[in-house]
Amino acid sequence: MSARHFLSLMDYSPEQLSSLLRRGIELKALRDRGVLFEPLKGRVLGMIFEKSSTRTRLSFEAGMIQLGGQAIFLSTRDTQLGRGEPVADSARVMSGMLDAVMIRTYAHSTLTEFAAHSRVPVINGLSDDLHPCQLLADMQTFLEHRGAIKGKTVAWIGDGNNMCNSYLEAAVQFDFNLRIACPEGFEPNPAFLALAGNRATVMRDPREAVKGAHLVSTDVWTSMGQEEETARRLALFAPFQVTRELLDLSAPDVLFMHCLPAHRGEEISLDVLDDPRAVAWDQAENRLHAQKALLEFLVAPAYQPA
Repeated sequence: MSARHFLSLMDYSPEQLSSLLRRGIELKALRDRGVLFEPLKGRVLGMIFEKSSTRTRLSFEAGMIQLGGQAIFLSTRDTQLGRGEPVADSARVMSGMLDAVMIRTYAHSTLTEFAAHSRVPVINGLSDDLHPCQLLADMQTFLEHRGAIKGKTVAWIGDGNNMCNSYLEAAVQFDFNLRIACPEGFEPNPAFLALAGNRATVMRDPREAVKGAHLVSTDVWTSMGQEEETARRLALFAPFQVTRELLDLSAPDVLFMHCLPAHRGEEISLDVLDDPRAVAWDQAENRLHAQKALLEFLVAPAYQPA
């Protein structure tokens, strides 16, 4: 039987995704009560990082430890991947020694090729196309604060990047309406827009996008690998900064999210993360709990030894 992977929100049914969110909330409650729960004892997660990280590394490493397992950090500088070993060969070798592999990379094709040759689950910790683990945390955070997101309106303000692509997938899987406000030429990938169909609308005015929205989300204007575009992007995106005044146009019970790290004074005003409508710190913590639910689902043994 082939391994089950998590490369995209589309890899699971809406029911399975909702179940993961509920399980994340349950595991969070166990942790808060100090209950020891170690279903992954003896299991090992390999974590391959081509891109730097704070939340992804901490959440996966701490999550495996809290579930009784272990995690091994691997950068491309420390492995043969960095010296040109084919991805398929690395997948065959690593999956013979590990129980799951998390990859944070640039090209999404690295993930799909690795998964195609892996005997164990492969998890997308971020690619240039998608960031599905972050969306699990975002959806768990909304569920905790406001209940089901089905039928609600979400506004994405800024670059049509990997986070925006994952929000488009989330619109399909969690059945909400997504408005995307971005400068011309910075729209999300057309394939993901087509997938979302009439659930998604691209517009140029952030004020129109947030009008009546129940969730407003954004990300940095310059992603890793785009640093040479910084000056141009700062000028083009300036009208798309999320401020308290912009949030005032949203629904009275709006939540504001940011996947972090945040560049205060750029995509957000200096004070917006201190606004009571902002839940970025809960959102960041929920990376841990949502991913623990995912790890339990993918890695927990099918049987327990006598």
